[in-house]
Amino acid sequence: MKKKTLVLAAVFAGGAAFAAESHDYPFRAAPLTQVKTTHGFWFDRIETNRTATLRSNFAKCNETPRIANFTNAANRTIGTFGGIRFDDSDVFKVMEGAAYVYAQSKDAELKKYVDWLIGEVAKAQELDGYLYTARTLGFYFQHFNDKNRSPSITGIGPTRWSNLVSSHELYNQGHMIEAAVAWFKATGERNFLEVAIRSADLMCRTFGWEKTQIKDTSGHQEIELALCKLYRATGEKKYLDLAKFFLDMRGRKDLRTIWGAGCQDHQPVVEQDEAIGHAVRAGYLYTGMADVSALTGDKSYEKAVLRLWSDVVGKKLYLTGGIGARQQFQHPKWGLLWEAFNGPYDLPNDWGEAYLETCAAIANILWNQRMFLTYGETKYVDVMELGLHNGFVSGISLSGDEYFYPNPLAAKEGYKRSKWFGCSCCPVNDVRMIPQVPSMAYATNGKGDLYWNLFMASTAKVGGWEFTVETDYPWNGKATLTVLSAPSASELQPSTLFIRIPGWAVGKPVPSDLYAQTAPAGFMDVSVAVNGAALNGCPGKDGYVAIGRAWKKGDMVTVDLPMPVKRVKTHPAVKQDVGRLAVMRGPILYCAEGVDNGGKALEAQLPADATFADATVAIGDKTYPALKASNGLVLIPYCLWDNREPGNEMQVWFKE
Repeated sequence: MKKKTLVLAAVFAGGAAFAAESHDYPFRAAPLTQVKTTHGFWFDRIETNRTATLRSNFAKCNETPRIANFTNAANRTIGTFGGIRFDDSDVFKVMEGAAYVYAQSKDAELKKYVDWLIGEVAKAQELDGYLYTARTLGFYFQHFNDKNRSPSITGIGPTRWSNLVSSHELYNQGHMIEAAVAWFKATGERNFLEVAIRSADLMCRTFGWEKTQIKDTSGHQEIELALCKLYRATGEKKYLDLAKFFLDMRGRKDLRTIWGAGCQDHQPVVEQDEAIGHAVRAGYLYTGMADVSALTGDKSYEKAVLRLWSDVVGKKLYLTGGIGARQQFQHPKWGLLWEAFNGPYDLPNDWGEAYLETCAAIANILWNQRMFLTYGETKYVDVMELGLHNGFVSGISLSGDEYFYPNPLAAKEGYKRSKWFGCSCCPVNDVRMIPQVPSMAYATNGKGDLYWNLFMASTAKVGGWEFTVETDYPWNGKATLTVLSAPSASELQPSTLFIRIPGWAVGKPVPSDLYAQTAPAGFMDVSVAVNGAALNGCPGKDGYVAIGRAWKKGDMVTVDLPMPVKRVKTHPAVKQDVGRLAVMRGPILYCAEGVDNGGKALEAQLPADATFADATVAIGDKTYPALKASNGLVLIPYCLWDNREPGNEMQVWFKE
């Protein structure tokens, strides 16, 4: 009992209960419940997520068979499964999002509904902990006996765990565990957590190194990072051990039949140095590897993740923060790959060629957050921010109920958002991602120091600090942090505030030579002041300006990041963008949309010496920043396109 009490206390403190010799990230993200946005870019998105996106996602899960599958499985109504074998995960992702919303809102009606849904999930779970409605409802046998169908179509093998490459049994459970841990942290109640524990205990009995256990892994990664969360929530090391086991099984052709590069199953993970295959799976894999490395201290994992990160950021990252360039990619060594990373410097833009799934942008954000938590360097936050303000939020409408699946950088007339998809992993991923963003804004290092990573209007209580931030970022680069209290009031032991200076503000839109500003900005343009007194000094190698002092209530720290319009070019090896430039202002990428430019955008040109004037664009009842170029072309933030007249032409990279 004492152990569980300690674990529960640690979970609510935003950490985990470990013995002194245990490992974890040296930097900790702010607890979700301790950061509240007050207005501006993310406040609007978070409110829309609460009032529209969450509701519409639950409604769609009810309109389709997704939730009914759990009720039918609870009643063991064989033959009634509807949808796709991995639709369980859609419900779990919305439940995870609901947990984050409840943690902030304490909405009693929402809790009542989620508690009911947890009850349906618990009743659908089989006695030994197995939870997979497709099999419980006989989906495999339902189609296997139909001579016009085959097992390969359903993706489900004849017995449990017999077709893990495509069954998504473990993937579904990963999202269930994430949702259960989120609900536990939001409510302190164990009703959902016990479902997750029963499922994880079954997996611990089923998979492992013993002779009687199955030696295999998940076709679609997700279970690995989820088990790390369950380990933190319970303190049970067997869950961390199982996460590492699933990672260590990849590429082990001496122990199992491997599935190849499409699933990142072509080599042991510690030997991989090229980001390859399905980009969403890869992003979750690399996130899980970072988690296991942090929790076990395994440096071989850490080195592999660093190599893979360098490959992506140096050769395969879009200016939107998106990854996964091709729906189909013919790799010269590994053959045809799906929804995949491209080859080096192969970055197509056009709809039909570029894929850039919203889920892949989310996976990249989660991975780069883990990289920051490992190393405490701004370059990882730079990549994270690029995705947050561009390639991720472009995937969901301002109304919060229409979605992109792919997010191309050029689109012909007719490409537009949809209310839902047959495979609807992106909308349900949006609803769980948006409310997590405030926790990414700040971090601590366990020494009383505060890391100010993202600039958003907010109030926060983090690691002994209490403060407010006032800003109109990302539309304006000025932000002021007002200290209400800090951990130390001693000159001998001052607390340090680390202020991130974004790469875009010092001439590096990404932390590699893949993209460059044509007229690079520099730190001499940035100003930082405490109580109105300017500071002298440059960012350290980690990218932060560090201010150590005995903080007092009312101290004000102001950072001013000028935001002139910048033209951006690619590495010359990116053949699709030769002779083209993009336009950025601060962290925001701009595009031309047909609705502002006589219906045409794909052939639009911008001279290299074009100048820009401030403009505005009205979307619904709100006005947003825009730019008008000296040749008359109107540009809007890429994250806002397709929110007025749907299906317009759009372009990001302009011929000079």
